[in-house]
Amino acid sequence: MNTLEVNTFTEAWRSLAGRIPRPTAILCVSAHWYTNVTAVTAMVSPRTIHDFSGFPEELSRVQYGAPGSPDLAHRVADLLRPVPVVLDTDQWGLDHGTWSVLAHMYPDADVPVVQLSIDARLSVSDHVRLGRALAPLADEGVLVLGSGNVVHNLSRMNWGAGDTGFDWA
Repeated sequence: MNTLEVNTFTEAWRSLAGRIPRPTAILCVSAHWYTNVTAVTAMVSPRTIHDFSGFPEELSRVQYGAPGSPDLAHRVADLLRPVPVVLDTDQWGLDHGTWSVLAHMYPDADVPVVQLSIDARLSVSDHVRLGRALAPLADEGVLVLGSGNVVHNLSRMNWGAGDTGFDWA
């Protein structure tokens, strides 16, 4: 629902975008693309994925039409070698872990966006190594962004609680 709301989260995302240099592209690691491979979106025009249900129809109508960047996808794959990276040219796109945040940071959807999956087969330390391998992207003007809740239980969520969460999460 953050996509449709103005709250402390969305204001923080807008503020962040105003405080950092405008990126040449964005690599987003979304917790909502949890796979059994390391994959990166490599399409020119990623689709907006509505990977949820039970929310108002207005949310399902949101489209975030940012361009993709096959060049960035190939750069990511090169940086992560020797880890094999699947270049996804037609299956995934931009899920709500990505577009719900970027809709506030870059509402004109005019910065190229690529998503990197979280590989369920890898350990935490393996993922930290992947993150370190991606560090050169920052010097190339690419914003590397992590987004999405790996742990959330919508049936136990207190929608009126504001900015707090459960300690177990």
